[in-house]
Amino acid sequence: MHLTKQIILITGVGGGLGSTAALALAKQGATIILLDKSIPKLEKIYDAIIQADAPTPAIYPFDLAGATEVQYHELAETIENKYGRLDGLLHSATELDAFTPMSIHGTMAWGHTINVNLNAVFLLTQVLLPLLQKAEHASIVVTSDSFVREARAYTGAYGVSKIAVESYAKILADELSEAGKVRVNILVPGPVNSPLRKKAFPGEDKHKLPEMQEISPAYLYLFGSQSIGTTGQTVDARTFKL
Repeated sequence: MHLTKQIILITGVGGGLGSTAALALAKQGATIILLDKSIPKLEKIYDAIIQADAPTPAIYPFDLAGATEVQYHELAETIENKYGRLDGLLHSATELDAFTPMSIHGTMAWGHTINVNLNAVFLLTQVLLPLLQKAEHASIVVTSDSFVREARAYTGAYGVSKIAVESYAKILADELSEAGKVRVNILVPGPVNSPLRKKAFPGEDKHKLPEMQEISPAYLYLFGSQSIGTTGQTVDARTFKL
């Protein structure tokens, strides 16, 4: 229970890696703020955490793509009033419409993907940073994707957003490094048997892929005391050992 008394907010907890991370961190004693736009999915992971005898999480329905800047600030105020600080922030929410050529990429799909995968990361981090700085040590983790890290053809707005969010994380890490309180790192999950992977590669044999729970040690490291002092780094869950 090495994360006891830690307060960690996770986006995209309605399924996939977000829910996997939420359950793994909660089992280690962390109080999780569950953020997702789907209330039924929020309730499902809430129940799973309660059944695991972990600390009672908080549910916060929130549409990352559609929320206004005022609503982002209201979220931060709610967390401050309830907890007073934040020890961790995991950006796990991810939007992938479809792989498509840039020449015919839909503008609505482009805007929605960029909003969820990049703009929301910026806005949420900005409003929550004062709360993270109130913690003795805090961790921000941005989720990337091994498939798009080399700017592959047809990955569209998804590819652009993931490449951009890695640069954002490194810039922020550099800016915060001198104070030494808030570390910022990138997690590359690699191919795992997740809903996103099924959507991106529907013809793939998922039985050959690792299960989502197998990358839990990477989450435990990034939010645990072992990673204090490590910032601006990329952690590849495929090769990571706790």
